[in-house]
This record gives sequence, structure tokens and C-alpha cells, in this order.
Amino acid sequence: MNEILASSPAHPEPLSAAQAVAAGIDFAELEVNAHGVFWIQLHPEDGTCRLWRRHAGQTHCLTPPGFSVRSRVYEYGGGAFCLAADSAIFVNDRDQQLYRQPLDDSAPQALTQGERRYGGLSFAHGQVLAVEEEGAVHRIVALGLPAGERQVLAEGVDFYAAPVVSVDGRRLAWVEWQRPHQPWTCTRLMVAKRGDDGQWSAPRCIAGDHDDQSLQQPRFDARGVLHCLSDLNGFWQPWGESGSGFVPLPAVEADHASAPWQLGSCTWLPLDGGYLACCLDNGAGQLRRQFADGTSADLSGEFSRFRNLALDEAFIYCIAASGTRPSAVLAISRADQAVQVLAGGVSPLPAAAISRPQAMSYPSGGAQAHAFFYPALNAEGPAPLLVFVHGGPTSACYPVFEPRIQFWTQRGFAVVDLNYRGSSGYGRAYRQSLHAQWGVADVEDACAVVGHLAGQGLIDPQRAFIRGGSAGGYTVLCALAFHKVFRAGASHYGVSDPLALSRATHKFEGDYLDWLIGDPHTEVERYHARTPLLHAGRIKVPVIFFQGELDAVVVPAQTRDMLDAVQAQSIAAEGHFYPDERHGFRQPANQADALEKEWQFYRNIMAPRP
Repeated sequence: MNEILASSPAHPEPLSAAQAVAAGIDFAELEVNAHGVFWIQLHPEDGTCRLWRRHAGQTHCLTPPGFSVRSRVYEYGGGAFCLAADSAIFVNDRDQQLYRQPLDDSAPQALTQGERRYGGLSFAHGQVLAVEEEGAVHRIVALGLPAGERQVLAEGVDFYAAPVVSVDGRRLAWVEWQRPHQPWTCTRLMVAKRGDDGQWSAPRCIAGDHDDQSLQQPRFDARGVLHCLSDLNGFWQPWGESGSGFVPLPAVEADHASAPWQLGSCTWLPLDGGYLACCLDNGAGQLRRQFADGTSADLSGEFSRFRNLALDEAFIYCIAASGTRPSAVLAISRADQAVQVLAGGVSPLPAAAISRPQAMSYPSGGAQAHAFFYPALNAEGPAPLLVFVHGGPTSACYPVFEPRIQFWTQRGFAVVDLNYRGSSGYGRAYRQSLHAQWGVADVEDACAVVGHLAGQGLIDPQRAFIRGGSAGGYTVLCALAFHKVFRAGASHYGVSDPLALSRATHKFEGDYLDWLIGDPHTEVERYHARTPLLHAGRIKVPVIFFQGELDAVVVPAQTRDMLDAVQAQSIAAEGHFYPDERHGFRQPANQADALEKEWQFYRNIMAPRP
């Protein structure tokens, strides 16, 4: 474990809740062609996602009022735009249809109509390739430009992702998987060939036919050789076609991608006989160039997370962030590695006033767990601790500037952001360690970190708090119900009844609970033992709940039942219900209100008794 420091320099003017929310500008999905660099920017002030273009030194928003660029395929979306020869093709959030956006500020033109939804877009040989969703049916389609004529390329499997065509147009590759698997457990890499008549052959499985690996992000290089990330050797690393089959490429022992919740990820690209990749070393990001001769170079500079790679002859483009800088769109010179910031990257705080993440590992449940520790600012003695639990749960947190973490450290809290067992970024074995252990392993890790930090004198264990949203909220509620570690906790639309969640969830996660906990028909006692709603009376510390009234995943009635059960024990508990929010708050005013109320809740608990 790296050395952990107890405190960081103070800042006299803490971020307000509204400022912390407003500072949460982010970027996604970056592409480049002769017409410029294009990316999606997430605007917290109104919750929209807009397409931006950088060309000839000027940055310009292409998305007109009334549109927002966002896919909802598999509910998590991704791959919401691609670049055609003279326009951008995007998915509009409101109707989930495809639109063609000219580059001259004229109005978007509808390319599709109806109830089908689209995501995972790419463009090749005059056609838009997409994952198409029609109710519970998914397929890969091609849509011709400019009229949008539709051709089905693959169907009959439960899920598809990442369709890509070779440079010569003769081969089509994609990733697919069947229930009950998830895309981070078992997938297959498929290839079809185009005949002289223009028709595609029956597909052939290149890798993954033994349900022994997760594959993602297939890529054809300039020679037409197919590559893909596979975790067969323990980490998501590049593999490729060779005379002896599908073989691993030289790579560091690290994940070269995170869990593929969304379509359209691009964390690696073939390059000049080698490749460019975003790697995760002990949870922290690196940008690495692997050369054909087996040597490699670290291009990370000051940044600690990289995603959405793109290339042209002169630059490497990516979205990056660091412990002191929020997300930025970067252009890195291929000649001398000089970095230009094209958008973002401006912190609302001076670097000296930022609590910086410190990677840590600690023992838990007979294994090792991982986290990032953020010291309290201006701490006098051991500080109160706030444990952050990410959602997913097969997801991760990263060591980057997060204004809502700084909100707490500026108010005297130390923060530990957990990558509990089951998180991505530490290899397949660590990711798979949550199998049948949700509500146990993650909870053990959340509790163990308190004792570990207290043992070093860094925090006050009598003032340890825990917060999380959705799946993270489930961990919070389990920790409060089944352990006596935390002084209080906050559940943001947290799962309190896994069985109810399994009945209400969508196809993409239809079997996820079976993997996380077990078959609900045969593991009835296990579900009963791990359902916070059935054990709400065991919670003996204050809890604050935040819930959207339109939430169809964690229905408001569950949260109200939890709140009533805790209050029935004469425990201080609060519930705040927002009539215009769904699962995951999007309105800035509501996000700021929840953050401020949570702070006041903890403040009142820590206030000296009269």
C-alpha cells in the first residue's frame, strides 16, 4: 500500500452544493475525421448531451435546442453518434431515432422513424452500422445514406455489440452473448464474410465459444487483421489473428478496458503494427503505446484516467482526467507528445486546495480490497470518514477530480472511494469475486476499510458514515442492517429488495441478480438473508433516504417502507422524495438539494449534545 497522508492544505471558501454539481461537466464518445474532432459534452445545468466540433482552431456546438445526443439501447446506451463523410449521425434522446446532422448549422434530418431504438453507431462504406432494439429483440443493422434503407446483418442472439467492418469491406465482426451471461462474464467474437454478390455469409465464432472469456472492442487493423480485447489470460488485453489462431499480443498485466455497460467504448486502437491503449494499473489509468518491436512507451503525463481514443496522422485524441483536473478533451502530438487541451480540464479549485486521491489496498474477508483515500482538508486530529460506494455493482471508481468528493473534504471529512471486490479494473478474478457474494463481500470491504484507516490514526471510527446510490445504496443498507460500524448512512435510490428489482428490471440485467446472489427460486433463504427491507428493524443508526418518485427500478414504495421501519424503531431517519426524478437524479437543483441535505444530516448527528 502506498503511504497515506492524514491531511491536505485547506481552502477558505468551500464549494457550495450547487457549485459542486455545476462543476460536474463531462465528455463522452470522441471521433475524428477530415472535418474535425467531435465529442459529446454532458451539460449538468439542463441534463442534455450535445455534440461539439473542433475545427480550424474553433469549437462549436452542433446540437440545436430541443435535441440531446443519447442512446438508451440496453437502457445504458452508448455509441450515440458516428461520423459520415459530410455529416454526423446521432441518436436523439427524446425519440431514440437516428438523425443526420449537417455540419453547416442546418436542422437535423430524421433518418429513421418508429419504435425501434439505436446505439453502438459506426460508419463504414456508406452505411451506418448500429445495434437495433425492438422491444426485447436485438439485432445488428446497416442503414444506407442518405435515404436510410435498412439491412439486417445479424439477429437471433440475445445481445449484440460493437459491429465493425474491415477496411476492404469484405469482413464484418461483432461481439454477442446469450442470457444468462453478462458482457463482462462470457461473450463471443463473431465474423461474417461478404461474398461477390454482396451477401454476408453465416457467421463464424473466432473466440469465446467455450463460455470462458469476455471479449470486447473488436478492431480491424490497416491490413485487415482482426483484433479484440479478451480476458482469457486474466485481464482484458489485446488478442489478434495469426497463422496459429487467435493469440495474445504483448501487453502489460492490466485491464485495457472497464466493464462494458455501454456500447461504443474505445479504450484501444491498432497502430502501426502495435497498438495504443488505456490501461488500468491498480485502478489508475495509463495511456500506453505498444510498438511492433515489443517495446512500449507511457504517454500518461499528469493524467490518471483515459477513455474514448481516436487517431489521425498528427494527433492522438482522448478524454482524460487527473486527481486535480476534471475531464478534458486532449490532443497529444504523435511527434513529440505535446498535449493540447481542446475542451474542459478547468478545475473550480486551485491545485493546492484539492484533496488528492491516494491508492490503497487493505485486507478484507481473507482477500485484498482496493480504494482511493482522500484526506480531509485542514484536519485537526483524526477526521470523520465518509465511505463512497459506487453503483453497478460491476463498475469502478477512479482517482480523478470529482467535485462532490471535494465538497466533503472541504468540510472536514476524509473520503474513501471503494473499489470493493467485484469492481472492474483489477482483472477478471477480482471482478468475478462478487459472484453469489453481493451483499457480503462488498459489505465486508466497506466495513473493513474503516478499521484499516482507524488503525493508522487517519480517521475517527466513531464518526464513520457511508453513502451510495442504486447498487451502492444496497451495500449501504446491508452495512447498516447487518454490521455495527457506521454512525449513519445515506441511501440514494438504493436497492432494498433484490427480488423486487429482479422482477422489474430490463432484459440486459434480467439474469444479473442470479449471478450476484443466486437463483431466487432455489436460494430463497439467501435472498431473505440479504434483503435489507426484511431486516430494516435491525438498523439502529440514523439513515437519510433520497428517492425519485418516477423511479421504476427502485420503486418509491420500497424506500418509504424502509423509512417507516427505521422510524418505527425511534431512530432518526429522513426521507426526501423528488417528484420529477427517475433512477439517478438528473436535475441540478435536485442534486444540489440532496447534497446539502445529506451534509446537514451528518452535521446534526455530529453536533455536541446540549
